[in-house]
Amino acid sequence: MTLADLAAALGCPLEGDGSLDIARVAKIEHARAGDLTFLANMKYAHALASTGASAIIMAPGIDGAPCAVIRSAEPYVTLARATALLYPAARPAAGVHALAVVDDTATIDPTASIGPFAVVGAGASIGARTIVHAHAVVGTGARIGEDCVLHAHVSVRERCVLGARVVLQDGVVIGSDGYGFATAADGTHVKIPQMGPVVIEDDVEIGANTTVDRPAVGETRIKAGTKIDNLVQIGHGVVLGRNVLLAAQVGIAGSTTLGDSVTLGGQVGVGGHLALGDRVKAVGQSGITNSVAADQFVSGYPAIDNREWRKASVIFRRLPELRRRIGELERRLEALEQA
Repeated sequence: MTLADLAAALGCPLEGDGSLDIARVAKIEHARAGDLTFLANMKYAHALASTGASAIIMAPGIDGAPCAVIRSAEPYVTLARATALLYPAARPAAGVHALAVVDDTATIDPTASIGPFAVVGAGASIGARTIVHAHAVVGTGARIGEDCVLHAHVSVRERCVLGARVVLQDGVVIGSDGYGFATAADGTHVKIPQMGPVVIEDDVEIGANTTVDRPAVGETRIKAGTKIDNLVQIGHGVVLGRNVLLAAQVGIAGSTTLGDSVTLGGQVGVGGHLALGDRVKAVGQSGITNSVAADQFVSGYPAIDNREWRKASVIFRRLPELRRRIGELERRLEALEQA
């Protein structure tokens, strides 16, 4: 693709030779002829003058590039779009593979693709242009919207619903049974049937081996635009707001609600029956044991305001020294009292 064509497709102004051929995307330090690079974080500005790229995406007002420039107020977002143009995803042929198993009562749009050894259950429906890759399972009565991608070994259990443009990476399980048991008088645990569905709205992406549990009653819902990393556990009856970001190994216990644009770092744990307001952020490995109001930034275990946690963490590192000093002061005070 020529640089001029790429800039036009991105809707961005171009400075420099538009006839250059662009074939790849590369880091600013490693780029060479034919590469497109970007500058989104100024800590990499030192590499700008020496980059070997044919073109760079960067914000207006930044000078010094030795190559052509695509101007964008959002360089990282523009890079994402450019990468999609330069590396278009391969698409399998429409239709049902001869080795797939599709129930006669299932509804498959003729533009959808069902891969080998995939299984589509009774009464399930698959929308237009959706891709169900090898060994994926779509359960009885499940509904999959248009332009979705279910990668290998995905399981969408019975009666669960996916909106449009949902991407499920390898091994995702949607609608596994919630962790619900009633304890009898003799101490045994009686399973509570988990009958509610999981509903995933439009433009959600879920990373590999993540699980989203169904509840006994009601539903588990992930709202539009939310992006979830690998190895995340979403408990039964949880509601995630719009445009939530969850990093790897986050765990959210049952019946908790997250507002819009919440961001949880890796390995954050959230207790059950809590509410996190819009735009809450939590540092990785934090443990959230109480509800958090909107726009709060929390850290630590139990999670507290990030600024307070940072002050406390400094004190924590000094505890051995402070203990020694307190011991010395106590001994001096005792000596003074005895004098």
